[in-house]
Amino acid sequence: MTREKRGRIIVTGMAFYLPTPGVLYQVLHYMLGLKRLGYDVYYIEDSDRWVYDSRVGDVVGDATSNVTTVASLFERHGFSGRWGYRGKWDVNGCYGLTERQFKQHYRDSEALLNVTGQHIQGDQLLCRRRIYIESDPFATQVRVNGGDAVEAARLRAHDTHFTFGENIGQPDCGIPESGFQWLPTRQPIDIDLWASPGMLSNEAAGCYTTVTTWVSHVPAIEHKGELYHWQKGREFERFADLPCRASVGFQIAADGAEYVPSSMDAKGWNHVSATAVAGDADAYQNFIAHSRAEFTVARDQYVRPRTGWFSDRSACYLAAGRPVITEETGFSKFLPTGDGLFGFSSIADVLAAIDVIESDYASCRRVATEIASEYFAAEKVVDSLMQRAGLA
Repeated sequence: MTREKRGRIIVTGMAFYLPTPGVLYQVLHYMLGLKRLGYDVYYIEDSDRWVYDSRVGDVVGDATSNVTTVASLFERHGFSGRWGYRGKWDVNGCYGLTERQFKQHYRDSEALLNVTGQHIQGDQLLCRRRIYIESDPFATQVRVNGGDAVEAARLRAHDTHFTFGENIGQPDCGIPESGFQWLPTRQPIDIDLWASPGMLSNEAAGCYTTVTTWVSHVPAIEHKGELYHWQKGREFERFADLPCRASVGFQIAADGAEYVPSSMDAKGWNHVSATAVAGDADAYQNFIAHSRAEFTVARDQYVRPRTGWFSDRSACYLAAGRPVITEETGFSKFLPTGDGLFGFSSIADVLAAIDVIESDYASCRRVATEIASEYFAAEKVVDSLMQRAGLA
């Protein structure tokens, strides 16, 4: 049940630019959490770049296909007439809302929540409050610490800054000073969205899976003479021997699956194209629902600096009643581990976690859903964020 209506909040991000299931659910969870709390919610995306079209594997100047994908999901979840996309170079200009409505909503909103910290400009600056929500800690702070004026200007366009790096500011955290006050937050997950009967059935499903991007074009970043990497494939290869030593199966649904080396296949990894098995929102949910648990690694930029980062995809696995084994980033300081959720730094840690899960699978599933409900429920996470931003 939603509360009495509060002010208007605009959520923005990169849903239309990159409408992959992970990106779509990330912004949708904020929208649903705000709606549950009684806010008047819109998703509005202004962009000065072309959109990425997965059908052609490149950026294009016509967002029609992406708009169809995003609008369908938003409208199915109660946001009909509450979305708009405007591309500076798009051949069709505005989608959803009109030019006049774009400007009016910016003026009338209580705040703009910038999920993933996209560059904001133009009419977006009409919003009285602009909240930066950083999904990928470390790189931005390193650049600002090193004197990057463009990054600093992007941050200064916002008055409040949140980060998924929950360990920021702690003695064991390697995120450098940036001159901005960072408030820790975590990913909101709409529990009801993932707690369908199919998700929470007692059937012991499939194998240990994850969804990832094997090869990324994001370069490593240097800090204090060391390189910190962004490639997920590099991290998976560190645990290549895992299937040879475990009694369960492993599957990776990867963008760039063709780049997975044959040596991974030889050691028992099954890999498939992420687009083939989890290419839209429903298929993504279905893939998670038919997984036994998640096993995944984290990017070097999260792990070595002990950022405290946690994956919103992993939180979805938990909400779907699937245990999660994920690489330690310092998140275990803030989330309970050892039953339902497990952090690891070595293959031995992973094997021990598998033993716990397989010894009492039903219990681990139950604990996974309890962790999701207690620590990631959208209305709890978003309400905390809004209160600390002075908006509740």
